[in-house]
Amino acid sequence: MALGMIEISLRHRPSGDTAKSDLDAAAQKRLVTALVQHGLVADRSRVKLLETHISYVLLTGEFAYKIKKAVNLGFLDFTTLPARRFYCEEELRLNRRLAPSLYLDVVPITGKLEAPLIGGEGPVLEYAVKLREFPQQALASEVLARDELKASDIDALASAVAVFHRTIGVVRLGTSFGMPDEVLRIARQNFTQIRPLLDCTAGSADLDVLEAWTERDYAARATIMLRRRQEGFVRECHGDLHLGNIALIGGKPVIFDGIEFSEAMRWIDVMSEVAFTVMDLEDRGRADFAYRFLSAYLEITGDYDGLSVLRFYLVYRALVRAKIARLRAAQCGEAGAKASARDEYAGYVKLARRNAEPPQPAIIITHGLSGCGKTTVSQALVEITRGVRVRTDVERKRIAGDASQRDEAEVEAGLYTLQATERTYGGVLAFARSAVRAGYVSIIDAAFLKRWQRDMFRKLAAEFRVPFVIVSLEADAAILRKRIEQRRKTENDASDANLAVLDFQLRTQEPLASDELADVVAWDAEAPLSEARSPAHWQGVLQRLGRDDRA
Repeated sequence: MALGMIEISLRHRPSGDTAKSDLDAAAQKRLVTALVQHGLVADRSRVKLLETHISYVLLTGEFAYKIKKAVNLGFLDFTTLPARRFYCEEELRLNRRLAPSLYLDVVPITGKLEAPLIGGEGPVLEYAVKLREFPQQALASEVLARDELKASDIDALASAVAVFHRTIGVVRLGTSFGMPDEVLRIARQNFTQIRPLLDCTAGSADLDVLEAWTERDYAARATIMLRRRQEGFVRECHGDLHLGNIALIGGKPVIFDGIEFSEAMRWIDVMSEVAFTVMDLEDRGRADFAYRFLSAYLEITGDYDGLSVLRFYLVYRALVRAKIARLRAAQCGEAGAKASARDEYAGYVKLARRNAEPPQPAIIITHGLSGCGKTTVSQALVEITRGVRVRTDVERKRIAGDASQRDEAEVEAGLYTLQATERTYGGVLAFARSAVRAGYVSIIDAAFLKRWQRDMFRKLAAEFRVPFVIVSLEADAAILRKRIEQRRKTENDASDANLAVLDFQLRTQEPLASDELADVVAWDAEAPLSEARSPAHWQGVLQRLGRDDRA
């Protein structure tokens, strides 16, 4: 994975002997009420109050002020004023990495409890993070709820997260963050913190199953977790990357509200971060977007090895959200809100159990000449089968040192010699092996015009005893020529194929042999490529994967 090995020093928490603030939770509530009524803007009707289990957020139209609740929830402690100030400053520092235009300052709240002022002179009652406000309807969670979130938004988000992970600091090896036993300790906290919040012991059965699974899966992954830490994959991440912390501003995803209160919850394997977004999209009924995001991230970073720990983190992340739903239910006074939070909890537990089920891996390869639509079809298969894709067009360049470069493809030269092609297919095979071993459907977007290339992946499927499918695309050469010319004008794809490459392929391809046809699902590449997104067109693939019930 092309992540820069940058190390930064860890910041110290406020010392544990700081005196308690004069404001307890009840007094802080009075302060917030007073701010809403007359402490922010002249027209108090413009002020809106949002409340989470750990924060009050006051919206004024132009700015937002975020106040940390004076609470101790075990995984965070905001009960002293020095602690709240420190974590406000940490929130500013951390979130300016991704959203510098939103995070403006840490401001004191002065005056009197019943007549507070933002800023001002005199003793400080409280601190707040000052942000530039944006419309709540811009939240990705709201955009998705309106069915307005686009595939291009998901791709842009994957790119933003990949770039962020490439540039943030790597954990120092002398610390405990990201150590396997630390990962397990935090995962265990979900169970110990949820159980006291349950209404009765009957609700603990699912937790018992998930706790046992977590212990087993951790035991199988601990060595991999340690190796990934040593290789630099534990970094100072955002830590809370769900759709409620992403806004679409100016047509671009802006990520905000990262975790400031726990170093252990943000110094994590980057795949734990990715898992949160994947899990959240799944929970919101968009598994297609979840796996589009995952596959796009992997194509950019090359971190297919991370799939080996992804399932552990998917379950962990679902349980984190389940815990938060239970905490919110405990704080809710209104019966309807309490019931809604409990339903949300049940949904997250159900999702965690689904991700803990035995996986159904498979290998799908494409087969076809340049211009036949392999990339469009393979993208559709990613979303329909919940798989991950590897593209030879991307990997041959990564092997050469730059996955984003564009070259004029020369037949049997440069990146396209036989030796280079063998290296490319060998590298892709290794990635496919990682995906299948981790339990995922591996979709390989490549021409596969030679028998030896197809046989490599058939043998891999046989080794793991998983389904093997060849999706064969055929179209008239004239149509292929037209598409290639059009694609090269736009230059928005990793493929370097030109008309000379197509002519070479037409002369040298090795057609599918009769003994390969049993594995083939044909696709009419002359059909509109938009039709590829419909699961109804892929029943042949889904049935071979034993997933026709998911269409």
